Amino acid sequence: MDLKIDTKSSYTNITPPVAPLDAIMTDAIRQKWHELVEEGCQNLVLDLQNTTNATEDGITGLLALHEDNYSNNRSFAITGLSGAAAQDLKNASIASALNITPTLIEAVDIINMEILERELFGEE
Repeated sequence: MDLKIDTKSSYTNITPPVAPLDAIMTDAIRQKWHELVEEGCQNLVLDLQNTTNATEDGITGLLALHEDNYSNNRSFAITGLSGAAAQDLKNASIASALNITPTLIEAVDIINMEILERELFGEE
């Protein structure tokens, strides 16, 4: 799967191509993310602006990616959801467990706040 990758100083932005958010997509994202973590990337913004809809397996994959990141002191935020994909996520009742923001700027703000929190709590 052709994923667009944009690495910044505090996060990496992954934007999948137009496709449904399904198990195949989340597996491709997770595999690429693990490669990027090995290269030193720490925080993920997943931009789903091109996603048409979300399947139950895709949503479960997002939750697994979220849990993996937070259990390893990394941040994860989702942005760009709209239309059927946003509605599918709301219907799954896990939207509150994920950091979902309407814009990239808000996703980056969440990541930066969590980085600051980890630094503050790590110094105590």
